[in-house]
Amino acid sequence: MTSSFLRLFFIVFATLSPCILKAEEAVPPTPVKVAIQTFAIESKTFIAVSFENFPGWHTYWKNPGDAGLAIKNQFLNNKKEIKLNEEQWPAPKRFIENGTQWAYGYIGSYTLFYRLEKADINKLTGKNATLTSTWLVCKHICIPGQKEVSFKLVAGKLQTTSPDLMPPLTDLELTSRFMDLPKVSQIPEYLDIKLAKGVKEKTLIITYEVNKTTDASFLKEANLMYSFPSPPFDFQHENLIVKEKSLMGIIEINWDGEYSTPPEALPANGKFAKPYTLKFLFNDPLQRKVIVIEKKFSSFDLKSSSATVNPPTTSNSPNNTAIIPVATSTTVGGNSLVYYLLVAFIGGLILNIMPCVLPVISLKLFGLVKYRNESRQKIFRHNFFYTLGILSTFIILGGIVLGLKSFGTQVGWGFQLQSPTFIAIMIIALFVFALNMFGMFEFYTPGGKQLGNIQTEEGFSGDFLSGVLATILSTPCSAPFLGTALTFAFTSSSSTIFLIFIMIGLGLAFPFIITGFFPNLVSVIPKPGNWMNNVKKFLGLTLLLTTLWLFDVYNALVDGSSHMIKLGTLLIFVFVGIALLKKEKWMGVISFLVALGIFVNISSTTIIPSNDDQTALIRDKKSMGLNWEAWSLDKMNDHKENQQAVFIDFTAKWCFTCKINERLVLDTEDFKKFVGDNNLKLLMGDWTKRDEVIGSFLRKNGLVGVPAYFVQKKDGTLVALGETVTIARIAEQLK
Repeated sequence: MTSSFLRLFFIVFATLSPCILKAEEAVPPTPVKVAIQTFAIESKTFIAVSFENFPGWHTYWKNPGDAGLAIKNQFLNNKKEIKLNEEQWPAPKRFIENGTQWAYGYIGSYTLFYRLEKADINKLTGKNATLTSTWLVCKHICIPGQKEVSFKLVAGKLQTTSPDLMPPLTDLELTSRFMDLPKVSQIPEYLDIKLAKGVKEKTLIITYEVNKTTDASFLKEANLMYSFPSPPFDFQHENLIVKEKSLMGIIEINWDGEYSTPPEALPANGKFAKPYTLKFLFNDPLQRKVIVIEKKFSSFDLKSSSATVNPPTTSNSPNNTAIIPVATSTTVGGNSLVYYLLVAFIGGLILNIMPCVLPVISLKLFGLVKYRNESRQKIFRHNFFYTLGILSTFIILGGIVLGLKSFGTQVGWGFQLQSPTFIAIMIIALFVFALNMFGMFEFYTPGGKQLGNIQTEEGFSGDFLSGVLATILSTPCSAPFLGTALTFAFTSSSSTIFLIFIMIGLGLAFPFIITGFFPNLVSVIPKPGNWMNNVKKFLGLTLLLTTLWLFDVYNALVDGSSHMIKLGTLLIFVFVGIALLKKEKWMGVISFLVALGIFVNISSTTIIPSNDDQTALIRDKKSMGLNWEAWSLDKMNDHKENQQAVFIDFTAKWCFTCKINERLVLDTEDFKKFVGDNNLKLLMGDWTKRDEVIGSFLRKNGLVGVPAYFVQKKDGTLVALGETVTIARIAEQLK
């Protein structure tokens, strides 16, 4: 039995490993190249340190954003640091990482300039000096890098023998880059900057409004204003609003004064103990250039600007404002890790009553009844191994998620159910379990005994495997609370992903953890007896029904090809092998070998994907009388141009929660009437198979799995409805 679940894990890893290896090859041998040279302009001499990032990779500005590390250049002479005057860095671009993480930095080629005063030239002339440059370069994975360059100044020119450097840039190129550097300037008269108390505790709000223009077309990859690192001010994301005659930027600021030395609380009277000078990089929309500005704040407005924290979302609002789509806030309430861990635990607890997990949960309850007359210690051990199976599988899933994410592969909740090979394994495993429930064979482990006329040889390995199956079958369900926790996890650090997954696992296992410590809770269930034989057959039937559901999923994944016939034949040989194993052992072994050969064939045969965007799921829905179309960004834009309201449903064959929402809402006559009355267009994103476009769209809108529902209003405003849907909620968003 133990070897069975080990083989299961090995097969899962074997299925995914080609993707990982392929992604690993995408890491360039030299993500960042470096050049160093002297450069003279306007009677001044500089050391120019140039970088060239591999295409698609980026490094970080002084303020890296939500994560990352700024480039650092250190000059040394005889192991003592030489402080050179640094020019302004080039203006950065904005990158959106992992759907919600904002980063500020550089792509392509760029240069940092360091001014050489006469004293610096004297110190370095003829001396062995060193530049140590460090950086973090990211794309689908982040790689720390470092380059040490030995050099000398000879007659004002830099000489180096360090290998693997880029060729020096021409003076013309360096001049162009130098002239493009941001210049320190006064705050323009058309820019108004204000600081006020925030809505949430220990927060401030900074607003900056540019009069005389509403043109923000040049800000697709940039902020209107970047903040330089300014402890204890922790600047969040920029909200950019186009008003009737102006542009307005809004940033929430977390106050980190408690971590200063000495600690400083946010003053209740609005007056700082000492003035703070905040420095910004301003993308001037009138002059179309980037400038560096500063403003000193001795106090802040005590009136909370709640309207600026949650700005209007449409151009039809009273003050005629509109949000720039590329600069929406990703701050969510309750950003404490403890909050999300609690949400994850509750979501895992609710999974126990979701239909996808019920068959395995029922098997475990059945086991508790059998073990109720055993010692408290044994009952605890049974539940411990069940919990261990759940937690181990969640940890493995977390590891796979991290592995795929680190190589740039987009993953979401239930990602393994998009693999035909994995679904085939699950079908075979559940079919074998069902045959076990019907009494065709028993799982034997040492120490089995009779209890109430029911054989209980399953043992602790069976408990562990039940935990594994419960975890795997839980992934088609997205229980209430679970989506919030998973979205936070999939867009956070590695440790957070593991913590969230473990808390979901603890929630799923919690009823059995409790009964492990308090076995008397099982006393409400009747004592073991012959009635359990009927229950056992009923559980076998539920497993068969689950197998049929997975067959339907498998059919959608392989486009109804010959794989379906092969898998059905495989199950026949498994059934025959089990039936013959006791009487004709050698015939049973041959039958199993044939089944194994068929499995190797279907798992190694390439599945030719269908080019038809009308998937079986969409065709099924259209047959019910509603004109569902396959989702695409082009379809959304077409309906926006035609000023048509749209309802969007992201779903999958393997998603149980989707099926529940469909039965209760989307497949009803009331919904059909509502669609007709409102001339509502319907788009369906079928995520049964892996689809990078759908995955990317969901992530950009703060979701990591299905179901996911959206309304696109006539003016193109997109509203996320989350994981549950009602006709009333759709109607409310259409107003």
